[in-house]
Amino acid sequence: QEKLDMSMYPVESIRNFSIIAHVDHGKSTLADRLLELTGTISKTDCNKQVLDKLQVERERGITVKAQSASLFYSYEGINYLLNLIDTPGHVDFSYEVSRSLSACQGVILVVDANEGIQAQTVANFYLAFEAQLSIIPVINKIDLKNADPERVEKQIEKLFDIPTDECIRISAKQGTNVEKVLQKVIEKIPPPQCNTADPLKALVFDSTFDHYRGVIANVALFGGEMAKGNKIVSAHTKKRYEVSEVGILTPNEQPTHKLYAGQVGYLIAGMKEVTEAQIGDTLFLYKQPVDPLPGFKSAKPMVFAGMYPSDQTEYNNLKSALERLTLNDSSVTVHRDSSLALGAGWRLGFLGLLHMEVFNQRLEQEYNMSVILTAPTVPYKAVLSSAKLIKEYGKDEITIINPAQFPDKFSVSEYLEPTVLGTIVTPHEYIGKIIALCQDRRAVQKDMLYIDENRVMLKYLFPLNEIVLDFYDALKSLSSGYASFDYEDAGYQAADLIKMDILLNGNPVEELSTIIHNDKAYAAGKLLCERLKEAIPRQLFEIAIQAAIGKKIIARETLKAYRKNVVAKCYGGDITRRMKLLKRQAESKKLMRKIGNVEVPRDAFIRVLKRETDK
Repeated sequence: QEKLDMSMYPVESIRNFSIIAHVDHGKSTLADRLLELTGTISKTDCNKQVLDKLQVERERGITVKAQSASLFYSYEGINYLLNLIDTPGHVDFSYEVSRSLSACQGVILVVDANEGIQAQTVANFYLAFEAQLSIIPVINKIDLKNADPERVEKQIEKLFDIPTDECIRISAKQGTNVEKVLQKVIEKIPPPQCNTADPLKALVFDSTFDHYRGVIANVALFGGEMAKGNKIVSAHTKKRYEVSEVGILTPNEQPTHKLYAGQVGYLIAGMKEVTEAQIGDTLFLYKQPVDPLPGFKSAKPMVFAGMYPSDQTEYNNLKSALERLTLNDSSVTVHRDSSLALGAGWRLGFLGLLHMEVFNQRLEQEYNMSVILTAPTVPYKAVLSSAKLIKEYGKDEITIINPAQFPDKFSVSEYLEPTVLGTIVTPHEYIGKIIALCQDRRAVQKDMLYIDENRVMLKYLFPLNEIVLDFYDALKSLSSGYASFDYEDAGYQAADLIKMDILLNGNPVEELSTIIHNDKAYAAGKLLCERLKEAIPRQLFEIAIQAAIGKKIIARETLKAYRKNVVAKCYGGDITRRMKLLKRQAESKKLMRKIGNVEVPRDAFIRVLKRETDK
């Protein structure tokens, strides 16, 4: 393959930008048209979401992973190199967006001409605004019959203070006005501030694992140049490597002779271990050390779930698959864990429920791993009052990610639960239903703003535990799918938390223990007992399924024993004969119940835990 000469593109003719928007507002379709317009890919009818390369992205129709591509474009006689990053739109993948923005000097903010500004549009705008990036507003889908670009322009002006004459009206699907977007990118977005004469300084902003070539790192050069044969050092691991290949992504890998300051590309340097290419690491030339770049703020997990192999013999294979997948998705946190019923496994931290589902789906599709995921929980905190516990932990405030670690209320001065500031954008006719839903979830209203005469933006402070499972589905069904939701971390607040145990014949089942707010304990306990009754097969003895808070039983279901019909041979005669037979049967059952351990099949646990997740 012929190698490209990248020295033709000095820093002044480079533009690095991202496309940001709410879910399904046409980011990936616009990226396809930009790739076609610059001749990066040929024009065919098959070009649909070209940058969405993962199987899970194709199946769900959403972008999960930020993807970069380099475009070559000639404008007013000058050849420009445009580095484009297509980003996800769902709130669960906002870490991908914030990482992508660190490698850019500007963004294209896409808004649907039919839907208008949505919750994630607002969140992504403020991410770009805080990073002090140039923002180009683009109104997409003007070809739809219900499109109302004038209304959307007014919303953009009111909320973001961007003049209406700066908005570009396009149809990414039909290619209308897309050329104007490229011209605006060149005029409005500044070139990166760096110099080829400086020593090499490269930021690793993404990485993938290839079975044959090892780790492939995506890098942005903030100084110097990089070529095949260079000896480079990682600022994080201090290990030395020899560069075996450098290139750009167009969107497929295209080898080049060198990469220069301001350019974005990939490098292969014989990194064999997945831990060697840390996202946010700085690479520099051997014997030419530089101050490492600030890197990325580590992602804060919002949801925790236990992950166990379906078969314990697959433990090592799953461990290797997790290491490789977390290299590509660095926002997942991994801690070792074990369970009496499910064996050895891990407790993983995710940014949301969709993030958890997508991660699980990628494990199955890319690594052929079948796993058990336990019910998701959120990280709570406890302020300790017991001197013994403070000495044991070495601090007076502990984080609880597993209900098994929940300390007794007598040794704690207060429990804290995580909160989020939620933004809901909805048509005004659904306000009453949505306010009732938020109050039911213990939310506190913070703000209410009319974007225009039809749409309202509500801000609520939610306990994270109340929205993590099914809030989004409930919101969509109440608003006929028109409301959108986005949230950001808002710290911790004091709460009346308790640990609810599930007992089978008096024996607690650790995997089904949950931390819950006192007001919701009774309903949740009753529901879990009912589900267990359905899931556990009947035994030869009676099983009491109980939900308990400490010593107090708050809900109970009884699974009846199999019974032989001992009175079948009695036809008429003295009643005392029937009573003797029934009494003898009851006594033998009582004995069996005392000596028999409840055998709960492993798949019964899985069914209950999965249904708990789907709740």
